[in-house]
Amino acid sequence: MKHKPVVAALLLLAPLTACGSAQAGDGSTVTVTVGYQSRTINTVTAGTLLRSLGYFEKELNSLHDGRTYKVDWQDYATGAPITAQMTAGKIDIGSMGDFPLLINAARGKQLGKPTRLVSVTGYNLRGGLNTIVTSPDSKLASLADLRGKKVSTSVGSAADGTLVRALQRAGIDPDKGIEKLNQQPAVGASALTAGSTDALSQFVAWPGLLTYQGKAKALYDGAELNLPTFHGVTAREDFAEKRPAVLEAFLKAQAEATDYLDDHPVAAAESVAKATGLPAEVVYLYNGAHGIATFDPAVKPRLVSALKQDVSVLKAAKLTGDIDVDSFVDDQYVRKALGAGYAARLAAAPAASASEVWPKGASRTQSFKTPSELLAYVSAHRDGIRAAYVPDATTGTLWFADKAIWVADGDQLLPFVAPETARAYVSAHGGARVVTYADALERAS
Repeated sequence: MKHKPVVAALLLLAPLTACGSAQAGDGSTVTVTVGYQSRTINTVTAGTLLRSLGYFEKELNSLHDGRTYKVDWQDYATGAPITAQMTAGKIDIGSMGDFPLLINAARGKQLGKPTRLVSVTGYNLRGGLNTIVTSPDSKLASLADLRGKKVSTSVGSAADGTLVRALQRAGIDPDKGIEKLNQQPAVGASALTAGSTDALSQFVAWPGLLTYQGKAKALYDGAELNLPTFHGVTAREDFAEKRPAVLEAFLKAQAEATDYLDDHPVAAAESVAKATGLPAEVVYLYNGAHGIATFDPAVKPRLVSALKQDVSVLKAAKLTGDIDVDSFVDDQYVRKALGAGYAARLAAAPAASASEVWPKGASRTQSFKTPSELLAYVSAHRDGIRAAYVPDATTGTLWFADKAIWVADGDQLLPFVAPETARAYVSAHGGARVVTYADALERAS
């Protein structure tokens, strides 16, 4: 009986060992193993969408170096198992969020299997990819209300980093001021629905999904921190050095997938929804034309700077020691892959915030200059709306119009993701007041 766990573990590892990697492909056939997170939809240009488009395989076929390439796509729920398989030499390229990327760097160095951050996928310069939500009937209305409460998050994730920083700004000790539950996103979501936790701090797409389903409401918009969050692509150093052309082919394909997403945001959302089971309306909230995430493979200095600031949070949680971010970041491959176009991508800024309506049966959305104009359109087409999105008046974070907190300020109708941000605006603007969504629609019609 004592040996059964060991046998079970070996059986679990067997398929992974059999998959191999490009490291082992010295003959005419080379298998490139890519670890990705299908439901972490800000990595789709290096995972879900890229896989469905077939761009990486196409780039590999164009190498014409006498080898036959195969791609083994391995889907995971979080970045941690991708890191474990990379340091074991079983995954060549992986994508994950900024905090897991740092753990990836630390584990790689610790085990003598260094990895490198080679490109970026989705990012938000203010931190809007992470949100703290509560149950729809919760009486919690601010971060201060979390004191002494149970809060679910995934320790070591960017969502946990947002929680820690937000609590610190609210004057709450993130270790002693709350009861933190370290749970996988799906487990935390179930806990929130079941009432066994008071709040959930998670990364894309969980907050938007639960809110869309009517199972949660926003308590805190991560963009209030005004600190960049992003997802990126990491590669094993030995793989990059042995197969630079393969890595460059991946990065070219990622850039092509990024262009496809930018040019066909609705089709891309539908494709990702089909592959993941997520509602397309939720995917579009994050990955749409004016979504919470901006996609660009360029490794922007501002994101690298934010990564350096994240190290202290992981050190405080005793998840890593010091990390040499500068040695971990290596953009030589993406620079070579994208050539003269890299400078333009590096300088590019996120699209301006805008209100959008996705009409039923439409293959494209309709943008509006102001939230009031969107509300007027929605009021006149109530039965013809698939989804309506509005940017937070303070942070710019896109949110579902019918889930936003609305404020009437004279003739203006202003949306906010979280109640505390709306109250702060009302306090600073005499005469402004919070109104219901129904009232906002009526005022705009």
